[in-house]
Amino acid sequence: MRHHPLGRTGLFVSELCLGTMTFGGSEGMWGVIGKLQQSDAERLVGQALDAGINFIDTADVYAGGVSEQITGQALKNLKVARENVVVATKVFGETGTGANTRGASRGHIMDGVKASLKRLQLDHIDLYQIHGFDPATPIEETVRALDQLVRHGHVRYVGVSNWAAWQIAKALGIAERLGLARFESLQAYYTVAGRDLERELIPMLRSEGVGLMVWSPLAGGLLSGKYGREQQAEAGSRRTAFDFPPVNKDRAWDCIDVMRPIAQAKGVSVAQVALAWLLHQPQVTSVIIGAKRSEQLVDNIAATQVKLSGAELQAIDEASCLPAEYPGWMFERQGEFRRKQLADALSHRAG
Repeated sequence: MRHHPLGRTGLFVSELCLGTMTFGGSEGMWGVIGKLQQSDAERLVGQALDAGINFIDTADVYAGGVSEQITGQALKNLKVARENVVVATKVFGETGTGANTRGASRGHIMDGVKASLKRLQLDHIDLYQIHGFDPATPIEETVRALDQLVRHGHVRYVGVSNWAAWQIAKALGIAERLGLARFESLQAYYTVAGRDLERELIPMLRSEGVGLMVWSPLAGGLLSGKYGREQQAEAGSRRTAFDFPPVNKDRAWDCIDVMRPIAQAKGVSVAQVALAWLLHQPQVTSVIIGAKRSEQLVDNIAATQVKLSGAELQAIDEASCLPAEYPGWMFERQGEFRRKQLADALSHRAG
């Protein structure tokens, strides 16, 4: 299990992160995603830690806060040393019926961190993330509130999830101008069948030194190997009950058609190849994996041992590449000479 620094920090996190969205669900959407209660969830946490995973991600809205409770109790029951685990959670979603029980306002952030710390039974959160973009709250208010949490020691690092590149860039600019704690990570949807963030977000993350945590790396189970062009979702499966995230199915089937023979040749699962593709992407810091069963977690963890050749990566890339879109195709055209000029200069210097 490799470990990578989170953004521009000195905090190292495992290349796989245990997601806890399957913990604590009982009914509605959370019941569909997962209903693991304390003993089963605790078994997965222990299994992940034993495999070298030191990173756990949850959120205050997962199963109405029950996921945080189960996660915190699992760490306590397993007697995990606090310095040996990096705990991440999120704030933004609705946690009550009042007008101010949602969003990224100072008030909701301050209330949210106290509630999360209590449920997790911790004295600090390693990575506190804004779970979504709040059009009603100025970005500066959000950034100032998070900085206060860092200064008070309630939170060590701050991040964001599901924001656009321009929104993150604006927040980074505010933080730099005012000397505040900055976003060190983005948690975003990224999969071989959904590479949309490569248009704007990946270049911005690379430019600004922000880490990338990937959620739903198997596209909500679509890339698990159970589905394909001729294998549709079975009744009662997660994809039947909760068809999320949105995926271009034709592109997904094209990807699976390419990955299946690669998986067969290596004696691994299609899911492992899909995860390995992400682990080969240089901008990815950590891939979040969730599971309902022990064998699923074992299969996902084994992806860290799958090596893809240049030819295999190229074949997958060709099947999954995004269609050209403006201004990207203009950047490609107009920048060709300067890229060659720069490459020649670097080559000459290296020689």
